[in-house]
Formats: sequence, structure tokens, C-alpha cells
Amino acid sequence: MKDNFEKVLKKTGIMVLDGAMATELEAMGCDLNDELWSAKVLAEEPELIKKVHLSYFEAGADCGTSASYQATVPGFIKKDFSEGEAEELIRRSVKLLCEARDQWWENGGKASQRPYPVVSAAVGPYGAYLADGSEYRGGYSIGKEELKNFHRRRMELLLEAGAEILAIETIPSLEEAVSLAELTAELGADCWISFSCKNSTDISEGTKIEDCAKALNDFDCVKAVGINCTAPQFVESLIKEVKKGTAKPVIVYPNSGEHYDPVTKTWHGDKSGKTYGDWAEEWLKSGAEIIGGCCRTTPANIREVSDLVNKNK
Repeated sequence: MKDNFEKVLKKTGIMVLDGAMATELEAMGCDLNDELWSAKVLAEEPELIKKVHLSYFEAGADCGTSASYQATVPGFIKKDFSEGEAEELIRRSVKLLCEARDQWWENGGKASQRPYPVVSAAVGPYGAYLADGSEYRGGYSIGKEELKNFHRRRMELLLEAGAEILAIETIPSLEEAVSLAELTAELGADCWISFSCKNSTDISEGTKIEDCAKALNDFDCVKAVGINCTAPQFVESLIKEVKKGTAKPVIVYPNSGEHYDPVTKTWHGDKSGKTYGDWAEEWLKSGAEIIGGCCRTTPANIREVSDLVNKNK
């Protein structure tokens, strides 16, 4: 159902996304200090990934996102998986999400009058494969065609497995965003594109997010533009900047406000004194139409967003 994303957004008015996968897996005892991050759990304990997906649907998410952010064929091969095993693990990320959606649907979702949730497939940036924090810096040493060649096979596998829309996320550079938009169009698919941002106006590599939004305007395959894995205090301003550049729906799913150390793969610092629901109310008033959470957010945070959206209907 390629058009399920647009159908659900039209039905809900405001779509609720899920939250962090890795945070919940760590809470269940998984050690994710690895180049594959949460993708390693696809091989080791896939039932835990399904459990996390289910918890977000139960919390009110209208859209789930596969555990494929860090899942690439080269990345798995570096960890001694065969090419065939790598491809099957990438497909598995979508299959687990579909199974969780259908389990929730049959066990009460259908009776709740909520829409049949969207299955989105996470496509992390090239920097996520490098596992050195460059998804928060950009400045890659490869060009557009190399980027497309790197991303193509994973995107094909995710779509073959049943992804309804590609969640192209934490993108630090405009060149990578345009490359991925072009590739999505070549594959006959749909996507959203969300950027990692370093302040209230600029994506991680330094380009104005307004300019990024303008550059994506001509891609019919790009169904939403926005921000993820960015400190929540920057998001209200960033929404307004995106809206200057495009009339496409604005998607936001920031992190909790803590600081990430890419070397130790750990988070540090205090969260903001605001609740996640307080932040989400600001984003809703600023014009965001799709709201969820990224690193360090939980099903409880997504419940806050869902309750807020329902209160404002």
C-alpha cells in the first residue's frame, strides 16, 4: 500500500510516529556498543525488535519505522555475515515491523477506530555506516553517484520486503538528501527526508534548512520534509524555516536533548525540564504535521504525543 502514508495523514490530520528503537533495546539488556548498533539485534534477538514495535503501536503511533537505520549490506559483511545473510537481515527489519503492526491490529487496533498504521523503513545516511558520528557533521569524501550506489541495494530490499515509505533520516548534507530523493524516484517509491541539525536554522553540514526544503520541492516522491535526531529546543524555529521553503508536510522527531558521544556510543547530560508533550505542543502550534521521537525517547513519550494530538482534534 504505497499510498498508506498519505491516507493515514489525511485521516489523522496529525500523524504520530514511533520513538527510539535502541533506547528500548538497551533497557531490555541489549549491548549496542557496536558499529551495527540496533541492527545487530536483527540477527541476535529479533523478537525484541518486534516487541518494541508493538509497544509503540500500543502507545498510539500511527507509523512504525523499521530497525534498519544502521543496516547495510557492507556493514553486515564487515561483521562477517555473508551477502545473502545481510540481505535477509535487512528484509527481516521490515517483516518484523509488519508482523507487529498486524498483531496490534488484530488484538484491538482494528476495534479502536485508529487507522491501519504505516510501515516506514529507516534509511540512515552514509555517515551511519561509517559509525564515526559523521551523520552529525556531513563532509563525506564521496560524491553523488557513489552515495546512490551505496544506498541503492538496501532501499531495494526494504521496498521488496513491504515498506510503504522510506524514512530517509538524520541526513547531514543537502547533496546526500538530493541523491536519495533522486534514487527514490528511480525506484518508483515514496519517502520522507529529515535532517540532523546543529542549530535553529542549519542542518549539520551548515546549509540552511530552508534551502534544503526548497531543493526538495520538485520531487513528487518526497512526501514530507523535516528534522530528526536534533535537540528539541531548536525544532520550533526549524519548523518555521522548513515552511518558508516548502508546502510539503513537516515531519519532526527530535531526540531527548542529551548529547551523543559517537566514540563510546553513549548519551550524556540532562534532559530539558520540559516534558516531551510540552515540546510537542510547541511543534504542533508551529505547523508540524507528523510528530514522533528519536534517540532516548520512549513509548511513554509517544503516548504524550498521542494524547496531545487526540486532545487537539
